[in-house]
Amino acid sequence: MLPQVDAAGQEKIKNSKVLIVGAGGLGCPVAMELCCAGVGTIGLIDFDVVDISNLQRQLLYTEQDVGKSKVYVAKQRLNEMNSDVDVICIEDRLDESNATEIFEKFDIIVDATDNFDARYIISDTCVKLNKPHVYGAIYEFYGQVAVLGGNGPCLRCLNPQPPEKGEIIEAKDVGVFGAIPGVIGSLQACEVLKLIIGAGTTLKGRMIFIDMLNMAFDEVEIPKYPKCTSCGKGE
Repeated sequence: MLPQVDAAGQEKIKNSKVLIVGAGGLGCPVAMELCCAGVGTIGLIDFDVVDISNLQRQLLYTEQDVGKSKVYVAKQRLNEMNSDVDVICIEDRLDESNATEIFEKFDIIVDATDNFDARYIISDTCVKLNKPHVYGAIYEFYGQVAVLGGNGPCLRCLNPQPPEKGEIIEAKDVGVFGAIPGVIGSLQACEVLKLIIGAGTTLKGRMIFIDMLNMAFDEVEIPKYPKCTSCGKGE
């Protein structure tokens, strides 16, 4: 019924292929939103199993799923929501050796990870393959969303190198307010759908910051760095 979508847009959604890297706090709401929207193929890559501590924010899982593979439990739940969606399970750890082969099969890549090494692999591979990179991150009461990838800007335009081990405390080590992944994941899903149907203005080259503790929103522009070693000409 939305004129920005219409039957043609829904057909684009049906024919789209989206990879979600990470089936945790962010990956669950992204997958649920895209599944219910009718995205034809959803890839899920994660090597982890469900832990009791996940249930506070990872909405695809229940107590009965503890110890089971996240991607296969997620596939079952998603197909209960929409049996027409082809959910591809990749029970593996993303690394530099497999990223290109995996990403080539999808149109859009969603970063729903919780570690810097994976984020930089996603960013570099999306630049290499000229694919949109829908970035999301959460930490305590805070979240970030941006659209990167393709011809830039990319993650290395913001920070040329990932932080050293122990330099920055990661979200998985400090805890996350249970509702924040749902907010950030839904925003990521919104950006994915807009990219698919070509409607509105995406967060390409912009990053939204959300402070849920004080309910404050901010936005910054991410300029493409001409000498970026990934999407630019290098030093």
